Amino acid sequence: MLAKDVALVIEGGGMRNAYTAGCIDQLLAHDVHFGWVGGVSAGASHTVNFLSHDRQRSRLSFVELASDPKSGGMKSMLRGKGYFNVEYIYETAGAPDGDIPFDWATFTQDPTPMCIAATRADTGENVFWGREDFRDLNDLMRKTRASSTLPGLMPVPEIDGVEYVDGALGETGGLLIQAAIDAGFDKFLVLRSKPRGYVRPELSRPALARKLLRKRPAVAEAMIRRPARYNAEAKKIDELEASGQALVFYPDNLSIENTERNREKLENAWNCGVAQTKREWNSWMEFLN
Repeated sequence: MLAKDVALVIEGGGMRNAYTAGCIDQLLAHDVHFGWVGGVSAGASHTVNFLSHDRQRSRLSFVELASDPKSGGMKSMLRGKGYFNVEYIYETAGAPDGDIPFDWATFTQDPTPMCIAATRADTGENVFWGREDFRDLNDLMRKTRASSTLPGLMPVPEIDGVEYVDGALGETGGLLIQAAIDAGFDKFLVLRSKPRGYVRPELSRPALARKLLRKRPAVAEAMIRRPARYNAEAKKIDELEASGQALVFYPDNLSIENTERNREKLENAWNCGVAQTKREWNSWMEFLN
């Protein structure tokens, strides 16, 4: 099915996205295609997995891989690899001989316009990458990694001499709805990873953020500004939904946090995401048609 007039917008949220991985699974199972696909952080991982048409990898990334000891934990943190060892998760595991190789050939053959975003650590501004910005598989994996890098929990990658952190810290707030609008779309399927009605609270201790991130002050300021930006973009999505321009998926049985690494809990979240998507599938098809 080709929904060429619809943009698929995917929110990040770390391991909470094991739930929306169930949505990706069902879209792939039914061979649904969109006019544009975009996501930030874990939503960037969903974006590239979806466009590689790899149903198995879309699940493995958020269940088996995330719970594998090689992907992180306290020992990894103490070794300087990060609580999530993102170098392994993206650049090693995704390599042709890696544990979950990424299908670069299929990804490049899919013509669907796409977008992922990261945040420059020196300015706090978002940078948006589309198909034309990926030189090869390693470049794609490193930029997807950059989109998902939480400073403090993960080593900060450098690309072409610039450090990058999680795309959710920039002006998008983590929701690429404006990028989809700027791409010319006025109809959207939005996959959220927070429950309906969620409002991101202001940072309780901004002075502490500035202290901990004193070597990257622009990142600290972006982190402090993020709640207002996120809430503004979420309101925009609400307005689009109210006007009938957006169909928004909200998890109704999500019980894990963004740092979850327990295999059973991640698998349960994935199963719940699949089950909810199946329950809502008829309304999805009515909207996409």
